[in-house]
Formats: sequence, structure tokens, C-alpha cells
Amino acid sequence: MKVMTTWNGKRLFTSVGDSGYPVEMDATPAYGGDGKGATPMELILAGLAGCIGIDVTMILDQFLGSIRSIEIEADGTRKETTPTGFTAIELIFRVEGDIPDYRVWKAIQLGKEKYCAVSDSLSADISYRLILNGVETPKP
Repeated sequence: MKVMTTWNGKRLFTSVGDSGYPVEMDATPAYGGDGKGATPMELILAGLAGCIGIDVTMILDQFLGSIRSIEIEADGTRKETTPTGFTAIELIFRVEGDIPDYRVWKAIQLGKEKYCAVSDSLSADISYRLILNGVETPKP
């Protein structure tokens, strides 16, 4: 899977993946942006909530007719020092419908432990390469 991210001036970037849907990202004015898109950290929380939400609905597929709504609130706590990454993330599932709590809990547990690729990726090793003016440049 690949995503191409293009700079659009100041702090504004557009990412497009294999799905073809563009996502605008920008910094807040406090960081020199214009707030014309979601922040990358918001997208991490949205990606996590969306991933486990998809997993939960797949696991509960046969019960979806009994569920009226699902909302997932992702609340991230960040470090005070740079880089200000997440130190903790809490997901709050708000489910309305005629379904026993144990079924929803089981789906959340399976999503977290077995299926959610985003949560699994949050501890991924990340490497970097630089291609400057068309030439790959080795790390100093």
C-alpha cells in the first residue's frame, strides 16, 4: 500500500492513496498553518477509530440490524516535550441498539488484539530515505 503526499505551500499537504480519495492536512495557525485540513495527529486518531470500527462492524455483521448507531471517540494524550507523540489513547465506544454488551466487548477485544492494522502499526519501525533533485542521498 502506498500514499503519495504533496506539499501545497506553507504547511498544507494533500495525501492520496490507492483508493484515490484525497486527504488535506494542515498545521494550526499556532504552527504556521492556516487550518485548512485535519492535523496529522487527528488523522492518527481517526484512522485508529475507523480501523477498529470497521473491524467491530465486520465481527458483529450478523447483529448490525439490531444496532442503531455506533460512535467512537478517540481521546489521545500527548507528551509535553517534542516530539509530542501520543503516550496514551482511549477509545470510547457509544453503541445504541438491542445487543448484549458482551458481544460488543468481544468484538472490540478481537479488533484490538487480532484485526486492527492501525493499532498494530503504531509501534512499527519507521525508516527514511532522501532523494534530492532526483538523486538518492545516503544518510550522513
